[in-house]
Amino acid sequence: MVEALKEFFNNYANFNGRTSRKTFWLTVLGIFIVSFVVGFVAGFIGGVINNAMITTVITSIYYLAVLVPSLAIDIRRLHDINKSGWWLLICFVPFVGSIILLVFMCLPSVDEGNNY
Repeated sequence: MVEALKEFFNNYANFNGRTSRKTFWLTVLGIFIVSFVVGFVAGFIGGVINNAMITTVITSIYYLAVLVPSLAIDIRRLHDINKSGWWLLICFVPFVGSIILLVFMCLPSVDEGNNY
């Protein structure tokens, strides 16, 4: 998981290429764990200082820091299944779009005839 997170931040704004299913899901797990820890620590700090704004600022900075790399790894994962990165916009379709995107992220890699 540590290697996946290193690759996640090393390819910070790399929207070209491919990301395997294993690397993608290990990165998602790592980001989930780090998000939980950041939220817990920010909540603790905000509680000690008795200021909820500190919690909001800390978590907002973290989420802004992982926004671009998250988009990049999502697009590289779509490239791995031979889909355009523009398919990421399907998540804006209510209810169905997120389910379709989740199914895409679970599909195995396409090796032969991949455009990316």
